[in-house]
Amino acid sequence: MADGAPAERRGYPRATGSERGLARRRELLDRIADDVAAHGLGDFSLRRAARVAGTTHKVLLYHFDSVESLLAEVVRQLRERRIDRGLAAAAARERQGGRTLAERIRAIWPALLVAESQVLDQAIGLSMVDPARYADLGRGASQQYLPSLVALCPPHWSERRKVEVAEMVLATLRGFLIDRRVSESTDGVAAGFAALARALDREEADDPGMDTK
Repeated sequence: MADGAPAERRGYPRATGSERGLARRRELLDRIADDVAAHGLGDFSLRRAARVAGTTHKVLLYHFDSVESLLAEVVRQLRERRIDRGLAAAAARERQGGRTLAERIRAIWPALLVAESQVLDQAIGLSMVDPARYADLGRGASQQYLPSLVALCPPHWSERRKVEVAEMVLATLRGFLIDRRVSESTDGVAAGFAALARALDREEADDPGMDTK
């Protein structure tokens, strides 16, 4: 990673919140996110990002604070794409008759394995090995994923119960992703999903109706 000095120290003005400025910012971010999804974070830098976006590093520093800020926005963008696909898959499964939480969670799994999966794993790795610069990459993951997992829970559950189950599912899916990355076999993930499905089915079966705890 390079070119990390904040925009203010380089003397570049911050982007305004005008509609035109925000549209340009989104356009640049989309281009850079597409490149990162395809090629990973190994040689990510402000100058590389400017090249793939068809602009200059000065223009990027007009729209983003620093290379770390840009990276955080790119990672957030890729997570949003993953979340959108996951929710679409869960909705499609429900339309096909998948009524249980376990079925909806299983439906989103393929959406977690698309092109940006490796990049998002790399981002979590950066947050662990260099937390001084990249801690937000890890913290931001839970903040983005949890609301969608909460939304998949039965609507009559209490908010506390939804969050508890969503936290369990998020931690479990993260474990599956790590196992898939480091293991030569998918048997562990298959067995884990079977156990997760049983746990979620029991959670739904233990359902007295309107939950107010």
